[in-house]
Amino acid sequence: MPDIKLIPVNTVDVMTFDWLQTSTGLLEEDAELVTAFLVAIFTDAAANASDAPPDPRSNDLRGWWGDLDSDVIWNGWPIGSKLWLLTRAKIVDQMAREGATIARVQQYLYACLTPFVTAGICSKVVVTAQQDTEARIVAQATMYRGPKSAIQLQFLPLWSELFPSSAAANS
Repeated sequence: MPDIKLIPVNTVDVMTFDWLQTSTGLLEEDAELVTAFLVAIFTDAAANASDAPPDPRSNDLRGWWGDLDSDVIWNGWPIGSKLWLLTRAKIVDQMAREGATIARVQQYLYACLTPFVTAGICSKVVVTAQQDTEARIVAQATMYRGPKSAIQLQFLPLWSELFPSSAAANS
């Protein structure tokens, strides 16, 4: 059974996704792998007890309820990334106590995309991130599928649009 394609619906406050429909009113069934890629990146993964939450007054570790038994049901493939932990984080370098923000962005992206390699869905994932302005990080993830064409997603306004309060705090 084919999957559906999600398209981003961006507003000032939040980034959500909606199902893309063709001109005939049916759901578009292309780009299943891109949809899976986006779900992995933009679903909140559960944090570990040792992770620092964005709000120090909260003990919410988030995560998707379906991951509770993912080791049994999905052969240990939990869904989501920990990018949400960076919601209120400042963009800092490697000298900071928590480490460089760019390195954390890369680490969280690799962690949520590695199951695609482990499951044999793709042969390799490459993630890059860099700070292109004082208040913005640009991230790019490329999934290689052997002889097939690579799938590349670029998250240009990763910081300034996903976390507008952090971007303003860093200006």
